[in-house]
Amino acid sequence: MITRRTIIGSSLAAFAATGLPGPLLAAPSAGRLKQSVSRWCYQKIPLDQLCAAAAKMGLQGIDLLEPADYETPRKYGMRCTMGYAAAPMTIPNGLNRRENHDAIEQAFRVGIPQAAKAGVPNVIAFSGNRKGMSDEEGAANAVIGLNRVKKIAEDNDVTICIELLNSKRDHADYMADHTAWGVKVCKEVNSPRVKLLYDIYHMQIMEGDLIATIRENIQWLGHFHTGGVPGRHNLDGTQEVDWHAVAKCVADLGFKGYFAHEFMPVGDPLTALAQAVKTCTV
Repeated sequence: MITRRTIIGSSLAAFAATGLPGPLLAAPSAGRLKQSVSRWCYQKIPLDQLCAAAAKMGLQGIDLLEPADYETPRKYGMRCTMGYAAAPMTIPNGLNRRENHDAIEQAFRVGIPQAAKAGVPNVIAFSGNRKGMSDEEGAANAVIGLNRVKKIAEDNDVTICIELLNSKRDHADYMADHTAWGVKVCKEVNSPRVKLLYDIYHMQIMEGDLIATIRENIQWLGHFHTGGVPGRHNLDGTQEVDWHAVAKCVADLGFKGYFAHEFMPVGDPLTALAQAVKTCTV
């Protein structure tokens, strides 16, 4: 299983430490969307080199950084676009269990102001796995937990983004595996600083109907992730999603957040990233 914590290697033969491949120097701007890239997919590239390459592609930030790395993108005119701010919360152990709420609140009381100070606009959150719990009980518990921390987010102008993940292939038993569950939670919390991280890869696997779902729920969506289906690889002709059409939909809706690339590149990683940026430039 490919996860953020178990990264497959990829060839970096075309990437020299002293510079970028020629085609990337002429990469287009990222258009109407504020595109960024997830750090974990490019672990073999030093963060400074990834930031330099991303900036030349027209990207505006680096996604999913730990606090120790928040400042690095700023050296390249970018920012961390999604941070980890609550270490006790993990994909299997999250907001759907009330016994986790004390530790999550304590972590956010430190992590959200830290993110705000570094100019990080979003922090990630997870529902947790079902472990026999009903979706209704889990949603009610998540609302209770988020109500405890939403004022911290509101006071610091940082958005807590609950990630939607697939439970079919990558994250068995994960509760927030459908858009409707996440929207229900966000509606009940009713805070401008609690939204969903709509992962297009995961939601294509679970429910499809991407463009209509995005249009119907855009007010609850705070962040996007990409990733080719099947396989979570390059956004190219081997994939079943029309990425340009999805990107255009998001841009046409006036989305002001970040559209972050989170796929495992095949071939030269920076060439794959540059192509994804071009595909999603609308």
